[in-house]
Amino acid sequence: MKVQLFKPKYRVEECLKEIRECLEIGWTGLGFKTVKFEQAWIKYTGLKYAHYLNSSTVGLDMAVEILKMEYGWNDEDEIITTPVTFISTNHAILRNKMKPIFADIDNSLNLDPKDVKKKISNKTRAIMFVGLGGNTANLKEIETICKEHNLKLILDAAHMAGTKYTDGSLPGADADAIVYSFQAVKNCPTGDSGMICFKEKKLDDIARKMSWLGINKDTYARSTNKDGAYKWKYDVEYLGYKAHGNSIMASLGLVGLKYLDQDNAYRRNLAKIYDKEFENCENIKLILTDKDCISSRHLYQILVPKREDLISKLNENEIYPGVHYLDNTEYRMYSYAKGTCPFAKYVSKHILSLPLHLDIKEEDVKRIAKIVKENVV
Repeated sequence: MKVQLFKPKYRVEECLKEIRECLEIGWTGLGFKTVKFEQAWIKYTGLKYAHYLNSSTVGLDMAVEILKMEYGWNDEDEIITTPVTFISTNHAILRNKMKPIFADIDNSLNLDPKDVKKKISNKTRAIMFVGLGGNTANLKEIETICKEHNLKLILDAAHMAGTKYTDGSLPGADADAIVYSFQAVKNCPTGDSGMICFKEKKLDDIARKMSWLGINKDTYARSTNKDGAYKWKYDVEYLGYKAHGNSIMASLGLVGLKYLDQDNAYRRNLAKIYDKEFENCENIKLILTDKDCISSRHLYQILVPKREDLISKLNENEIYPGVHYLDNTEYRMYSYAKGTCPFAKYVSKHILSLPLHLDIKEEDVKRIAKIVKENVV
């Protein structure tokens, strides 16, 4: 039986019921279900603000752009970031004419606070923290560094939907901006969409205008006034994007959110089985979550000596792992930082993500682990 790295799960009948409501009233765009999803996300996370977007990628871009605009950052000012992430993270910095400064990672595969401190300069304006695989890792230490150096904190929470601390609190609740992903293979999948959560209302207000081309009154708001008349007149305050989410995708998110904690618990149980299978395997290094973290477990990652050989063996057995991620300084546009993050360079040559999704059973995990152990040398 083929085992893919990712396979999203949809409660089809519940999703269709939510979508049917959109079709029956004839409203599939911005508003209606997008508003309901934003409200549900605020209730679930405890955050003050949440704006639903068509991707987390545009959310990261918007976070940097709005913070830069509102706090008077200059072109070529710096944001410290990780080299082990999907390129959306660092493109958001570069696209806004700021400079990504790469700090190395530690054994958690997340930013190493010691190296972050070394990389702070008089041009540093923010730190971009990525909760890789759903792990909080050094986030609290990074928050402290931001406060000590008067830096903004942007949390790329693409893998963190449902991640919590053991005391029930939300990781990064005090970050200046948090961006979540509901992309096709994420833990709360919608096809593709995201949520941007600013700490300040004025920034949330700007995001809502920016995501609708800078228009100061969206179509839904202009159609739901008290007298029922469509208000056609509006102003354009910003050079924005067409980046808001739609009610079809939000319908999927509303259903997925109902099951998110349950689904993440299942992923964590699978991860524990992997951990048990790999204990005492000296050539397999486990990436453990922080003891205070209840992880979403978007990824299960290991470090192995000869990754490409292992991938070939797994593929021969119809098991298809993944790699998260190549050291971004290996890409042409970020090559100015090549060699500055030696552990990230090592990790990107040895990291492997094993299948971890809701259709995988305990026996699948044990079969995968058996093949891994037999072929890691």
